[in-house]
Amino acid sequence: QFFEVPFDSNMNRTKNRPLVRGQISPLLAVCFAASCGVPGIALLTLGVNPLTGALGAFNIFLYTCCYTPMKRMSIANTWVGAVVGAIPPVMGWTAATGSLDAGALLLGGILYSWQFPHFNALSWGLREDYSRGGYCMMSVTHPGLCRRVALRHCLALIGLSTAAPLLNITTWTFPVISLPINLYISYLGFRFYRDADRSSSRKLFFCSLWHLPMLLLVMFTCKKSFLEKEDKGDLLGGNHGRAVEIRLP
Repeated sequence: QFFEVPFDSNMNRTKNRPLVRGQISPLLAVCFAASCGVPGIALLTLGVNPLTGALGAFNIFLYTCCYTPMKRMSIANTWVGAVVGAIPPVMGWTAATGSLDAGALLLGGILYSWQFPHFNALSWGLREDYSRGGYCMMSVTHPGLCRRVALRHCLALIGLSTAAPLLNITTWTFPVISLPINLYISYLGFRFYRDADRSSSRKLFFCSLWHLPMLLLVMFTCKKSFLEKEDKGDLLGGNHGRAVEIRLP
């Protein structure tokens, strides 16, 4: 917001932000951001693990130094912004496991794809605002691409849900139970692609608000337990049937 005050003042949805209205000073805003970001990264690094702290630091850099200036330069900002939104669940995985493995990438992939129908549908109704602010958004400069990308990533959510049991993250119940909600958001994505009006974009956007928490809740319910993974690892490692000697005093 510190960087975007002149542009936010031209947009209806951002003109009431504190910096735009002069309710707080730029110096106070920067100090507040630093007082949150620096201790936050330190806590993640020292209290959780260095990998999670590094991801947090990288995400702050990616958002402020890459995504924010790119919004006025290229529509590629949406893809960079999707990476920013995908990293927090990856951090949750690395915080719990200490590793950047298939589960982390799958969670990140789901959040990455979900953001395109969510944001593209939202931006469709804000095209005039973005145009006044001078932002390069797909909905303004490439409306056809905006709709295609939204539909493409709706369908990608079906593939990512199917990949979960293949990667030994969930049981096969997950892609089956999640299929109806993934098909529904894909149907709305197709309607948005076909109709390209405010009504279809609003329906897709509001569907995205409940779709993600429901999808993650189903994923959590159908997750593979740690013991199941250990048992499978023992079988693959040839430990099945190994005798255990117990010595009594």
